[in-house]
Amino acid sequence: MFVVGSGARHLEDELRRLGGKLLGAEIRKFPDGEKYVRILGSADEVTVVQSTFRPQDEHLLELLLIGDALRERGARKLRAVVPYLAYSRQDRVTKDGEPVSVRAVMRAIDLYYDELYVFDLHNPGTLKFFSGKAVNVSPARAIADYFGDKLGEGVVLAPDRGARERARAVAEKLGLEYSHFEKKRVSPTEVQMRPVDIDVRGKNVLIVDDIISTGGTMVKAANLLRKMGVGKVFVAVTHGVFAEGAIERVSKAVDELAVTNTIPTPVSRISIVPDILGL
Repeated sequence: MFVVGSGARHLEDELRRLGGKLLGAEIRKFPDGEKYVRILGSADEVTVVQSTFRPQDEHLLELLLIGDALRERGARKLRAVVPYLAYSRQDRVTKDGEPVSVRAVMRAIDLYYDELYVFDLHNPGTLKFFSGKAVNVSPARAIADYFGDKLGEGVVLAPDRGARERARAVAEKLGLEYSHFEKKRVSPTEVQMRPVDIDVRGKNVLIVDDIISTGGTMVKAANLLRKMGVGKVFVAVTHGVFAEGAIERVSKAVDELAVTNTIPTPVSRISIVPDILGL
């Protein structure tokens, strides 16, 4: 049984179409801007689906209110499925006096939920801040299914070493080679990028990462690959956190940009709903 928050309304129709059973929820705002939540039904075990993109704080608070309302209705076990977790990149203290923001968020969710499922968390190690069962869900299958026929006998690349495991996961689903870009600073203002230990000439390339914001790295990587004589260049990203103009900039540099629908965007072409139903 599912409850869908306002941050996951874009997933609701597909959840229902693919067999998910939904509890009704009334979610609105009072005139002063405070959130109102009411659960229209009850169940012993419930999975709440709520993505926490902008407005992040509002979607996070709503997730907590839904959890409280479900406990009030007698729910024994609650699972939170958070396709995109806000504050996940704020995972360390860099200056005295700062919080570990993702820790605060996970501890708040921990008050109501027994299990937590997050898609492609920026730092999976931060799941330790949730006391119950916590799972980092990979979108590799969904990405591979979407790009498999388009990529052919191609190569999967990560934009840096930190994203190499994402490239590996997708490449293994496709039975292809994978590698990552290595960045080397050659001057105070210039950084060079090159694929490590792999021949890309004449091959189609899929660049895989977790988050895209300005798209600057993807544009630079695509331009470099063109100079190296590759075939087509595709970009697949889990979370489309796009700055203004980023979709247009990246789309002009590559043959196709596609992100998953953890966040609704004009290029959210890869669905994670089957993965949610499979949890």
